[in-house]
Amino acid sequence: MKLSQFRFNLPKELIAQYPTPYRDDCRLMVLHRKTGEIEHKMFTDILDYFDDGDVMVLNDTRVFPARMYGNKEKTGAKIEVFLLRELNRESRLWDVLVDPARKIRIGNKLYFGDDDLLVAEVIDNTTSRGRTLRFLFDGPYEEFKKAIYTLGETPLPKYIDRPVEPEDAERFQTIYATKEGAVAAPTAGLHMSKNLMKRLEIKGIDFAKLTAHIGLGTFRPVEVEDLTKHKMDSEEVYIGQDCVDRVNQAKKARKNICAIGTTTMRSIETSVSTDGFLKPYEGWSNKFIFPPYDFRVCNSMITNFHTPESTLLMMVCAFGDYDFVMNAYKVAIKEKYRFYDYGDAILIID
Repeated sequence: MKLSQFRFNLPKELIAQYPTPYRDDCRLMVLHRKTGEIEHKMFTDILDYFDDGDVMVLNDTRVFPARMYGNKEKTGAKIEVFLLRELNRESRLWDVLVDPARKIRIGNKLYFGDDDLLVAEVIDNTTSRGRTLRFLFDGPYEEFKKAIYTLGETPLPKYIDRPVEPEDAERFQTIYATKEGAVAAPTAGLHMSKNLMKRLEIKGIDFAKLTAHIGLGTFRPVEVEDLTKHKMDSEEVYIGQDCVDRVNQAKKARKNICAIGTTTMRSIETSVSTDGFLKPYEGWSNKFIFPPYDFRVCNSMITNFHTPESTLLMMVCAFGDYDFVMNAYKVAIKEKYRFYDYGDAILIID
């Protein structure tokens, strides 16, 4: 397929700047793949679509405060530093993006915080905006991480056009987030509340957890018309035996298996056996899913409303059928559903 096939006009006022006051109080569009029916519900209504023995697969990654602001030595120029991933714990090496990049060269030093709480030296160029930084910090690792949390802010996407607020540290995190390493939230899971998960559990729905540390590559613009030529950035994925057992047991029993989010779905499809069952996995995934694609484990998924021309929208179209999903997006705009990370949700089922 072509990039232009995923283009649509999205009114700016539909880009959610804040989540709903209660996590599970957002709207839910339900897409029935077999019948083509579209229902308009509330997120708590997902209780009506799952039964005893069904499994929901969650991504338990935890977002860390990845966006920092420092000053360049001598000139004092303000520089945004976006922490992508830790390369070496002992050496305090990090893979980062800097903005404006043209001002940052190998050998430059950046100073962060009052009294220069942290100092970093640029030791390599990785991409046009990418750099490798070595933080010059002699204290214990726990103190270094504390400094990162003190100086960093919640990495809200740029299309949330407002200052980051202290409440975003909790808003931009699922309630089951435990494994630190993501620079963006698995947004479909933001709608899950403790009360709703308890009600699902009482009904007999099982939860299987994997870890996929979401990086900025998930949101990198596709710059080629021919989708077969687009390369996804790699993300770190861990699928343990417990998750595998829960998912495969449900599959053998022909129960519903629901992926909560596109990153969860991509992780599952990264590690599938030839007979269609999930396998344990520890490594990296750069899997790019777009139509047509044969999904082999999950028969339902929950996701948010995504940006035009995004790899996330492409995966949703692959799962829900291109024409059906793109028509549903037209309906969503007409019905004023809220888009993106803090927006409303979609459930796609058979």
